[in-house]
Amino acid sequence: MDGLLSLVIPVYNEAESLGPLVDEIDEGLAAREGPYEIVFVDDGSGDRSFEVMQGLVEKRDDVRVVRLRRNFGKATALSHGFAAARGDIIVTMDGDRQDDPAEIPGLMAPLSRGYDLVSGWKQRRQDPLNKTLPSRFFNWTVRTASGIPLHDFNCGLKAYRRDVTETISVYGELHRYIPVVAAQAGFRVTEVKVNHRRRTAGRSKYGWRRYMRGYLDLLTVLFLGRYQHRPQHLFGGLGTLLAVIGVIIELYLTVEKLVFGEPIGQRPLLLLGALLIIVGIQLLSLGLVGELIANSRARRGPDPAQIRAVLEPAAVGRAPSPGGRRDGGAAGVAASP
Repeated sequence: MDGLLSLVIPVYNEAESLGPLVDEIDEGLAAREGPYEIVFVDDGSGDRSFEVMQGLVEKRDDVRVVRLRRNFGKATALSHGFAAARGDIIVTMDGDRQDDPAEIPGLMAPLSRGYDLVSGWKQRRQDPLNKTLPSRFFNWTVRTASGIPLHDFNCGLKAYRRDVTETISVYGELHRYIPVVAAQAGFRVTEVKVNHRRRTAGRSKYGWRRYMRGYLDLLTVLFLGRYQHRPQHLFGGLGTLLAVIGVIIELYLTVEKLVFGEPIGQRPLLLLGALLIIVGIQLLSLGLVGELIANSRARRGPDPAQIRAVLEPAAVGRAPSPGGRRDGGAAGVAASP
């Protein structure tokens, strides 16, 4: 783990924190033998954040800045940071100094044990109750719905292998669910306890609107993870259930009319049964359309990002493929791109 390390730090109105944060990063990584770079992503800051970052670039050769045209949100900032990062290992952290850079070496340790993404688990969180209580409920909900046993999905302090950042797509506000998206893509995910500090400058960007957005994003992540390649299993199953219930209702009313002579023209149950049949057929049709889209994507071949490694016999007299190894009759191992 001594190759280039990239620190990706989204920034939004954190001018007072950036200078001390860089000093703490230098101190936290002083014992590390390999080089590192700091990639700031200015997400449309309205204060002096960009001027501070500009000064850091002029003083140091290991600081780079990506400035966005306006405030697009943390997910977009992370996506641009991932694209700009040059390291094989990427660590993300927030720019408000609540994440402790001294935790970075410990955060990276599980990567050497075969994990692909390591998420921080904030201990003794230094935030008010209006943030900690909803966060606990959020983490419990995501843990239960996704089946991924993490305690702090939204911790800004995370370590990634480059394969992860090149494979997953982070957009909208899906940054809260990066461990879920990575696990659904087949990467190994774990967590490490980290120190959390009180904010000393700037203002929190936490707001009540994120509750509804977080709920909708969770539905998106769960749907894409489970039904992206088999949409008919969701829409077709639900549509069939509704249609069957509707048919049963209509058969019941038919018996009521023909056998017992009961009037059914004004009964709400008649409209309910017809509505269920129509909605069921529409959901079945939607599932078929989804299958057509999934089929057209599948015709382009399997996704190479799903492959962890390829084992091939080493041919005598033939040079091994890039990334492979040949030792007598041993098999070559070609890592996925």
